[in-house]
Amino acid sequence: MTLLSILLGTFVAGVGSVLVASMLVYGVLARYTQHLLSLAAGALLATAFMHLLPEAVNSSAGAKELFAVLLGCLIFFFLLDKAELYHHGHEHGHGHSHNENHDHAHHQHHQDHSDGKRSGGWAVLIGDSVHCFGDGVLIASAFIADFRLGLVASLAVLAHEIPHHMGDLVVLRQNEKGADHQANPALLKLCLAGSVTVLGGVLGYFLVAQLQDLLPYMLVIASGSFIYVALADLIPQLQKRLSLRETAAQVAWLAVGIVLVTVVSGLAHAH
Repeated sequence: MTLLSILLGTFVAGVGSVLVASMLVYGVLARYTQHLLSLAAGALLATAFMHLLPEAVNSSAGAKELFAVLLGCLIFFFLLDKAELYHHGHEHGHGHSHNENHDHAHHQHHQDHSDGKRSGGWAVLIGDSVHCFGDGVLIASAFIADFRLGLVASLAVLAHEIPHHMGDLVVLRQNEKGADHQANPALLKLCLAGSVTVLGGVLGYFLVAQLQDLLPYMLVIASGSFIYVALADLIPQLQKRLSLRETAAQVAWLAVGIVLVTVVSGLAHAH
C-alpha cells in the first residue's frame, strides 16, 4: 500500500506539475512569449537560489564540498555548450563574422543564439531529471514516515514545480528547430523528465537511507543547471536595447518569476 501511494504521489507531482504548467504557458500566457523569457529566467534563478541551494546548505553536507560541486556543474554545462556549438558549427560557418557590429547583425545574432539554445535545453533536462529524482526520494521518505505527510509532500512538490516548469517549457520550446511554437516535443521531453520523480520514489522506497545522503549533492547539481541556463542562455537574450516601457516590462516579468517560485516554495515548506 505504501509503494502504491508513492507511485501515485510521485506521478501526480512529477508529471501533473508539467501538465498544469503547459496549460498556463500554451494557453493563458501564450500571447506573452517574449515576456515569458523574463519569467523563465526569474523562475530558474529563484528555484536555484531560494529553494534548492538553501535546502542543500542546511543539510549535514559540508558547504565547501557543495559549492565545489556547484562550480564543477557550471563548468560542465559550459563545456556541454561548447561541444554543441562545435558540433553544429558547420551549419552556420559564417555566423561569427558579424558579431562585432550589433546594430546590423540582429538576424545573425538570433542564429548564434539558436545554437546555444540547443545545449541550454539539454542543461534544463539534465537539471530537471536530477531535481525530479530528488523530489521522488523526498516524497517516498514522507510516505514511509506517515501517509498524511506523504500526501502533503506530494501536493507541495506539485505546487512548487508548476512555476519552475513554466520556465523550463519556455527554454525547451525555443530549442525546437525553427519553430518557437512547437508545444508537443518540448512538453514530451519535460514529461519524461518529470516521470523521473516516480523512479526516485521507487528507489527511495527501497534505498531511502542511502539516497538521503546524496540528496544535498543532487540539489546542487540541479541548481547548477538552472543557474547556467538562466545566465548563459536567457539573460543574454534579454540584454538588448529597449524602450523604458519594454525594459520595465522585462524587469516586472523577471520579478514575477522570482516571486512565484519563492512564495510557492515558502508555502510548500510551511506545511
